[in-house]
Parts: sequence; C-alpha cells; structure tokens
Amino acid sequence: MKYTKCNFMMSILGIIIYILDLVVDIYVSVKFFHEGQYVFGVLTSSFMLSGTLVVQCFSYSWFKADLQKAGQESQYSFLLLHCLQGGVFIRYWLALKKGYHVAFKCSRKTSNCMGEKTEPHKEAIDSATDLSMLRLFETYLEGCPQLVLQLYVFLEHGEVSFRQYAAIMVSCCAISWSTVDYHIALRKSLPYKSLLTGLCPKVTYLFYKLFTLLSWMLSIVLLLFVSVPLALLLLSAIWLMGLTWAFKKQTQFCNSTCMEFLYRIVVGFILTFTFFNVKGQNTKCPMSCYYIVRVLGTLGILIVFWANPLSLFNADYFIPISVTILLTLLLGIIFLSVYYGSFHPNRKTEAKWDEPDGESVQRDCRMSYFLMD
Repeated sequence: MKYTKCNFMMSILGIIIYILDLVVDIYVSVKFFHEGQYVFGVLTSSFMLSGTLVVQCFSYSWFKADLQKAGQESQYSFLLLHCLQGGVFIRYWLALKKGYHVAFKCSRKTSNCMGEKTEPHKEAIDSATDLSMLRLFETYLEGCPQLVLQLYVFLEHGEVSFRQYAAIMVSCCAISWSTVDYHIALRKSLPYKSLLTGLCPKVTYLFYKLFTLLSWMLSIVLLLFVSVPLALLLLSAIWLMGLTWAFKKQTQFCNSTCMEFLYRIVVGFILTFTFFNVKGQNTKCPMSCYYIVRVLGTLGILIVFWANPLSLFNADYFIPISVTILLTLLLGIIFLSVYYGSFHPNRKTEAKWDEPDGESVQRDCRMSYFLMD
C-alpha cells in the first residue's frame, strides 16, 4: 500500500465536490420554498437531511470503534461535532493532514516515517477509504433521489433554470466521482485485490455505472408522471428485496446490532439504484439476474408510459426521453460487459491468515466487510 500525491489531490477534489453539492442542495431547497413550491422544498430538504444524518451516524460509530481499538476512550467532542453535522469535515481535515504528511514529506525523505509506530501509508489509505465509503452512502441516499426530483421538475415545467442546471450537473458529478473513487479505494485498501490501473478501465466502469443509473432514474421519473403511488410501490418492493438479500447474506459490517440493521437498510436503498456485491462473493449469477430484471422493468415502464395519454407529459420531450432511456440502458449494458469481460482485474490469490482455535482472525480494514464491486 502506498499513498501517493495523486491520492491526496483526489481527496482535495472530493472535499470540493462535497461542499459544492451541499451548497447547491441548500440553494435549491431555499429557492423552492421562496417560489412557493413547498412539496419540492420539503423533499429536497428531507433527502439532504436523511443522507447527512445516516452519514454522521456511521462516521461517529467508526470513530468510536477506532478509539476503542486503540485503547482510548470515546471523546465527547467527536460526538458534538457529528451532532452539528461536522463529522465528515473533521474526517477530511484529519485525512488531508495525514495524507499531506505521507505524500509530500515522507516521499522526500523516507527516514522521516521510519520512526513512527504504525505504517503511515496504511493510515492515510484507511482514512481516505472511510471517506470514500461515507460519500458512497450519501450519493445513493441523497444524490440519486435529488437527481430524480430535479429531472421530474425539469420535465414537468419544460423550462430549465440555472438552479436546475446546477442541481443536475452537481448531482451527476457527485455520483460519478463517488462511484469511481470508491471503486479505486476498494482495490487499493484490500491487499488481496488487484489494483485498477489505467484510464480506460476507470472510464469504462464509470460509464457502466452512470448510464445504467441514468436510464433507471429517467424510467422512475416517467413512472412518477403516470402514477406516484405506483412508482413508490415499485421502489419500495425493490428496496425490500435488497434488504432481504442483505439479511440473507448476513452482513457483518458493524459492531452493534442497531448499526448493522441500519447498514442493511442502506444496502437495500443502494440496491434500488445499482448493483453491488454485498459480501465479496462470486455474484455473476445475481448480477445477471439483477440487470435482467432492470431491463424488463425499464421496458415495462416505457410500455405503461406509452399506453397513457400524452397529456401526462410534455409532448416535446416524449420521444427524446424514451430514446434516451433505451440508449443509455443499452450503452450501460455494453460498458458493463466490456468492463467485466476485458478490464476487471483478476482477484489475486487470497492471503492466508492464521486461524488459532478454529476462529478466523479479524482483518483490520472496514472495506473487507463493505460492499464489493
């Protein structure tokens, strides 16, 4: 493991996108309330608050677990910071401080780091990995619903304001960045995973996720125009299936039962939008089933939408949106096939840990219990 200057710059870009996304969300919600669109304002605020609350819960839980592991007592200042929604910012501060020390000072003179008790590169990578996981939570709890809402508002009114442009673009950037950054962090933090090297594999993976997500979110928007209860029922059914799968796989990501239950709820929500491997096992069959159902669901929504009168929707966008959904879905499946057929790094030979008394040794990286690619 080696934390590089490129990793440090990626962390800098990550905090910039995080702050920009937060500012745009606040601006959009305020504008909705100012224009009297209280339903959209409440939804925007609710998505933002629910996402950040869940992120703060996990962030504090990890801080507490790390302190206990180091033999230190939990500090109330950390709890206060997370209650004030500052947990992610303090994590960025600590990660950037450690990352700068490792990437710039240690790289100039290796002996500067030789006297430290712990491996500095591993500490920096673990800090960046924690942030990557938290951003992934926020992306699917807040970013994806926000994008669906903004697309719905855009198609309902037929006019695009600066507010909508900003919200849509920032949401797309946040989703794209967090997805690729997580994928890179996953492979960098786990020693038995091959690194994702080269620009082409990263771009292919990005397009696979982005196109399949965009196709599905546009399909949800169309279904919202047909029937809001029907759309909510479909999303709830998919979330329930994802939650059931998480319970069936018996995930073991959190120390406490309460946090593990919350984690499985979040996993179900993530699976509502995209596929992730829950326990790092071979998922060729589950992934194939997932996207077969996604294709059938998208086609079913388009059939239902076309069977309804055009008055439900702005006629100027009727055909273009339908074509966009089919095209992005097709491109997403193509990029998925190309990535896993040509670019997906082969798994290295699993390292063997000692297992005294028949009990497996706990690995010290949270990512080994988190969602796999």
